[in-house]
Amino acid sequence: MRDGRIVVTGASRGIGAAIALELAARGYRVAGTSRSGETVLGRGVACDVTDESALIRAIAAIADEGPIVGLVNNAGAYETVPTADLTAAAFEKTMRTNATSVLVASRAVRPHLAANGGGLIVNIGSFFDKLGVAGSTAYCASKAAVGAITRCLAVEWASENIRVMNVAPGYIETDLNRDFLRNEKIAHWLARRVPARRPGTPGEVARVVAGLFAEDVAFLTGETIYLDGGQGMNH
Repeated sequence: MRDGRIVVTGASRGIGAAIALELAARGYRVAGTSRSGETVLGRGVACDVTDESALIRAIAAIADEGPIVGLVNNAGAYETVPTADLTAAAFEKTMRTNATSVLVASRAVRPHLAANGGGLIVNIGSFFDKLGVAGSTAYCASKAAVGAITRCLAVEWASENIRVMNVAPGYIETDLNRDFLRNEKIAHWLARRVPARRPGTPGEVARVVAGLFAEDVAFLTGETIYLDGGQGMNH
């Protein structure tokens, strides 16, 4: 699998950057995308994942450079809005960013994976997919959709040796939320609510994703792996 490229969307910062770096460190060739085209590994492919035609063109451009053997659908966004104030347009924007983009990118990469004898798609979901979180209706719905897309594609494309997995993190500390998570009140809440007593790190998510590629377990597909320090099962 190291003979081809793994596409990582949203590879400029946070979890996506960590995944790109981890894959590269393990000897994989990584083709990263971001809105600006800049990624943690240098210049990548500029792409707004909410633009279907642009996302399809980006996948095609990467395929022109060499075979694609994998895809990590990482790009996404989160916004807190009370449901009473959530407009249909805002809801649909979150769905396009977090869920529709997963479908479009996976559909675009599928023929390239099939032509190379198969491959692996890893979607980055969230443990919010099974929780009720105030102010997060759009985000929770979009991540639940990612899990459903994962299962459906895994079933449809298994005959082409294409596996599809969903890695669903809990609270992960990144440069975007570091100040929030280190706030004394929030840190105290996490210590009580998360059995691991801390947020996770982008590197931990990256190692899970890279491990799925490295181990290449052919019989493992369609599953969601929760990486939340035990929070989602804690009562």
